Amino acid sequence: MDEVGFAVDVLFFDGAEELDAVGPWEVLRFWADLGDRPVVVRSVSADGEAVVCSKGLRVSVDGVLGDRTPDLVVIPGGPGAEVFASDDRRIALIRSAAEGGATMASVCTGAQVLGAAGLLHGISATTHWMARKHLQLIYPDVIVSSGRRWIDSGAVVTSAGVSAGIDMALHLVDRFDSRAVAHRVCSAMEYAWHPEELSVDS
Repeated sequence: MDEVGFAVDVLFFDGAEELDAVGPWEVLRFWADLGDRPVVVRSVSADGEAVVCSKGLRVSVDGVLGDRTPDLVVIPGGPGAEVFASDDRRIALIRSAAEGGATMASVCTGAQVLGAAGLLHGISATTHWMARKHLQLIYPDVIVSSGRRWIDSGAVVTSAGVSAGIDMALHLVDRFDSRAVAHRVCSAMEYAWHPEELSVDS
């Protein structure tokens, strides 16, 4: 817990899929405005520098991953995720956040980053449907599930691709605040969310 509230860091890196990061960021910022508990949401990168996402969106971030102890870290996918996952220094930042007690959440191929950090061992996880076979191949001890928008395995929460990250972020609002607040956020976003129709592990 940050001194002023529940601390959320949304990670950006070169080649991140825009909606993978911005979709959850939007949900979580609405939560900060509309929720029943204090929440502080930041955009971060591994070095605090601006990044260029996969479709060309340039993002200037608020801070550096690891310069505070977050309660929640959201990791997007995209073509840059595999590059990020191959960088030992950056993966050490992910591992450190998890060891510090943060809930680690991924969207799409961001699951590969969690796998590289050793955080998917023996748990259920999901990713974009086109990346499931690859995730299973490179991390054979992961229980890769299909047909899920998100999977909550406790300390790790993963979602399928792109828009599924919005559903996952709403689930996180539900988990860390309340179902009523999650629906409050949906109303503000004019977003249809039906968690009772989605299969979730807990």
